[in-house]
Amino acid sequence: MKFPEYKNFDLPKIQEGITSKWDREQTFRRSVEERPDAPPFVFFEGPPSANGMPGIHHVISRAIKDVVCRYKTQRGFRVERRAGWDTHGLPVELSVEKMLGITKEDIGVSLSVEEYNAVCRKEVMKYTREWELLTRKMAYWVDMSRPYVTYHNSYIETIWYLLGIIYNKGLLYKGYSIQPYSPAAGTGLSTHELNQPGCYKDVKDTTCTALFKITKDSASDFLFDLEDEPLYFLSWTTTPWTLPSNTALCVGPAINYIKLRTYNPYSGEPISVVLARDLRETLFPEKNGAIPPDSYKPGDKAIPWTQAGPGFTGKQLEGIRYSQLMPWVNPGAGAFRVITGDFVTTQEGTGIVHIAPTFGDDDHKVAKKHGVPALTLKDSNGNLCPMVDKTGKFYRLEDLDPGFVSSGMDASAYAPFAGRYVKNDYDPHWNNGTAEANGAESLDVELCMWLKKNGSVFRIEKMVHNYPHCWRTDKPVLYYPLDSWFIRTTAVRERMMELNDTISWKPESTGTGRFGKWLENLQDWNLSRSRYWGTPLPIWRTEDGKEERCIGSLQELYDALEESVNQGFMSSNPLKDKGFVPGDFSSVNYDRIDLHRPFVDQWILASASRKPMHREPDLIDVWFDSGSMPFSQEGLEKLGTPAFGQVADFIAEGVDQTRGWFFTLHAIATMVNDRVCFRNVLSNGLILDKNGNKMSKRLGNTVDPFKLLDLYGADPVRWYMLTNAQPWDNLRFDETGVDEVRRKFFGTLYNTYSFFALYANVDGFTAALAAEDSPGWVPVGERSELDRWIISLLNTLTDNVLNAYENYDITTAGRLIQDFTGDHLSNWYVRLNRKRFWRGDLDDDKRAAYQTLYTCLRTIALLAAPIAPVYMERLYLDLGAGDSVHLELMPRVRKELIDKALEERMDLAQHCTSMVLALRRKVNIKVRQPLSKILMPVLDKAMEEKLIKVKSIILNEVNVKELEFIHDTAGLILKGIKPNFKVLGKKCGSRMKEITSVLNAFSQEEIARFEKAVEAGSYTLSLDGGDMNLEREDVIITSQDMPGWLIAIEGPLTVALEVTITDALLREGTARELINRIQNLRKDTGLEVTDKIRLVIEERKDVAEALADFGHYIASQVLATDIALAATPTAAHDVEWEEGTLSIHIEKS
Repeated sequence: MKFPEYKNFDLPKIQEGITSKWDREQTFRRSVEERPDAPPFVFFEGPPSANGMPGIHHVISRAIKDVVCRYKTQRGFRVERRAGWDTHGLPVELSVEKMLGITKEDIGVSLSVEEYNAVCRKEVMKYTREWELLTRKMAYWVDMSRPYVTYHNSYIETIWYLLGIIYNKGLLYKGYSIQPYSPAAGTGLSTHELNQPGCYKDVKDTTCTALFKITKDSASDFLFDLEDEPLYFLSWTTTPWTLPSNTALCVGPAINYIKLRTYNPYSGEPISVVLARDLRETLFPEKNGAIPPDSYKPGDKAIPWTQAGPGFTGKQLEGIRYSQLMPWVNPGAGAFRVITGDFVTTQEGTGIVHIAPTFGDDDHKVAKKHGVPALTLKDSNGNLCPMVDKTGKFYRLEDLDPGFVSSGMDASAYAPFAGRYVKNDYDPHWNNGTAEANGAESLDVELCMWLKKNGSVFRIEKMVHNYPHCWRTDKPVLYYPLDSWFIRTTAVRERMMELNDTISWKPESTGTGRFGKWLENLQDWNLSRSRYWGTPLPIWRTEDGKEERCIGSLQELYDALEESVNQGFMSSNPLKDKGFVPGDFSSVNYDRIDLHRPFVDQWILASASRKPMHREPDLIDVWFDSGSMPFSQEGLEKLGTPAFGQVADFIAEGVDQTRGWFFTLHAIATMVNDRVCFRNVLSNGLILDKNGNKMSKRLGNTVDPFKLLDLYGADPVRWYMLTNAQPWDNLRFDETGVDEVRRKFFGTLYNTYSFFALYANVDGFTAALAAEDSPGWVPVGERSELDRWIISLLNTLTDNVLNAYENYDITTAGRLIQDFTGDHLSNWYVRLNRKRFWRGDLDDDKRAAYQTLYTCLRTIALLAAPIAPVYMERLYLDLGAGDSVHLELMPRVRKELIDKALEERMDLAQHCTSMVLALRRKVNIKVRQPLSKILMPVLDKAMEEKLIKVKSIILNEVNVKELEFIHDTAGLILKGIKPNFKVLGKKCGSRMKEITSVLNAFSQEEIARFEKAVEAGSYTLSLDGGDMNLEREDVIITSQDMPGWLIAIEGPLTVALEVTITDALLREGTARELINRIQNLRKDTGLEVTDKIRLVIEERKDVAEALADFGHYIASQVLATDIALAATPTAAHDVEWEEGTLSIHIEKS
């Protein structure tokens, strides 16, 4: 059977045929199901959200996963890959709100929760088809026929089961604390959500240093020099909107503070201020201390200052009272005094921290510790609340309790700011063209102006600082007082750290750094989300909060509802009403019910004391959904089996999942099973544009993965993304790189196969003859040196590639294959052996050449199949090697066929050849032009012996007549030596000057001694400051060209090429040029490789002389039976020749 031959190389078309074949023959399914007894390799697919379009970043993460799973399949494992869909949470809800033109506040008012969730359920699968299409286009094998879906009731039930375990271990609790809150999303956030890449952004905000007037009494008397001295504490803040809620000032107990006399820069009034001594320079430059105080005039930029008395510690300031900065609301007794806190530093600000207990976790804790009240309002429902509502604005007066407005606050002072958003980003009208909104200053600016007007601010300035933003809305977050349910992850922090040390991270730095450091500073997990579309928190409580129950399964819920019916809290069991049968794990049974809001909110349970219990209204963090997938994708049907909560051998996602999915997987597995969730993890970096910029639609630098895959096919895209840089490094994506991979790697491999197929079909060589058990098999030991070399190198390649795959180093594996294919197989082996394929009958030597090349191509197909599954399948099938490359095992390393000495010799030959060809290019002498001689100085006998064995190969490749080895270069080659500063500078530092001086003074004999010494090891350089051992890489050796010669030095090799061209050499070069033109004409005119021809060539002096000397040689090379000269050949073809053209008539003889 002949090997298929092709007229063109069209990878997208090839992919159409291969994917159709896979579908038709169910190759993916067979790769799993036809090996039921094979050892399992467990892989977890991170669930994407199908309400968003897939992007180019999904291609690289999915390619990584596909490579590893395909490789493990080829190593004999059974690798199941189940797809999943992440269907709850903010991504879906925000998309639906935008689509419907509503906000969170409209849900349950203009649109029922049931109607809203129905839209979410539909919207979340909006782009399922596009995800499935991308999966196919990038040749990613994952089972999408039975995906796990996080909104399925069986999935939610399993989440409840896990929460039940965590609850029973005392790790789930309700608490009041200050938490990150997203007004734009309308929900609290967990700390791991706040630590997603890009969540902290540099923003330019108005900041101020406020003046808090100190109350003179017995506690503060030591600070006052005069009875009516205007004395203030200085406190800096980047959030002026929190100043109306200030109830304390915090100092560091051990920090030293000073009192300065100065002036208010806005009013010009003399004042005295207190701040940390170490931060004095930030507001009061040293030079201003020399300005005479009485020379100051209001408006002067330079403000004088003088220190008043000795300093004092923060501990001495504790208890001192001050006047309320903005007296709008009375917080009650205990406010407006100085307290101490260890978190206060002198890194920035004034060393005095303004405390607003309702808007900062540290503020809340330190205020509580010292008995300082928080400043709260009372809303229209009678609930205590902070000054800012959950939409991010100061409460409107009409939304507050009338009695509180009249008795608990100064409404007239507060009114101008009521209803103002604390950040313009929260205002839905901002940047929407509403003049009122767009023309308004930020609230921070207006508050600062109020302070300035009232003489209560020392400095107002714009400042760039780092501020957290919501990972989904990209809007700033607030720190807000929330009643939330928490998972006590701090209780298992040490255990999570211990288990993390057993996980293999790629790169390792992510495991120890980004992930490891995160675990070291772990906080309790805020599980609560005040939203509608998500997994409901399965906790029911009595109204007084004294009794509660965490439901861990639908069986438990069913029984609890039955008890509720018996006690009269429910008229009937809603699960029973729907026909749900506990213990029936069929999808039909689960589809009878809906565990989402609002239905679950309507189910009342009975407490142990026969009181009604209502479900806590919160949903749970969507990251818990995805983190539970090792359990929840199986469902409680698999409870008690090894599949339930099994450990993954491998997972991979983008770096943004480090503190997201990776963390929740690890946390849940630790709390539930006290073991790791995954053994190996690869975290890939970001995809940037070719200039290193982050891709965004706004910049217009995004890449459409569908168009890219349609244009190039999956393989070049995958190969480029995985071999251009290590996956964990950020990739600068450049489409020209994809095209280069297509041409240089896949094009080279295709051409190598095409060469093989062309001549194998001519000679009748078939795949059967390439089998080791065929009668015509030529043992490797009996083959030519080139055959034995490429087979040795092939086995070395196999060994190295398999080791790279085993270490999840896909980049190295791909690069090794690519280098072997281009540099060694195509550019060296095939090129050096062309004549063996062209000439003669199918004897043992020619058969050995075919068998060798066939083995190389088949092995490349097997090794590269995980990265380039499409073309390697095509190549494997074209070679007649089997049913599918993806059902075959990886090749075995034949250690007995590895000959390191032979590989080293051939590497020398390649290196020497490269150096000589570079010298030819330097003076524009083509390789077809023969040259006379190469001189090679050799200082090592072993090196000479190696070179002698590859001498003929070198000469043939560089088209030079003679290679002479010399042992003394004196008078022939002048060399120079100097330090390699990049290498030696790191080792020697200050001694470089002396080393440079000594090396510059080296004679030719000393350079020769140095070269000989470093060949054996190192050279001892005598210096005044002590001897130093130098190695070859520590220096750079240069040479000067001799007349008629070019010289090159690389490492231990030196070559001198004679470039004088004699008349005889010129005629031989002309003959080789003629052969080249004629061979190209053969191809262009469609002649078969075996066709014999007649030639009539335009008569020219150089051509005639070349034919006279080399006519027979030319004829044998081009299969010409007759070559004639004519002044004007008829029916001729014009070919490029020197400065013009040459006419050649060619016909089949």
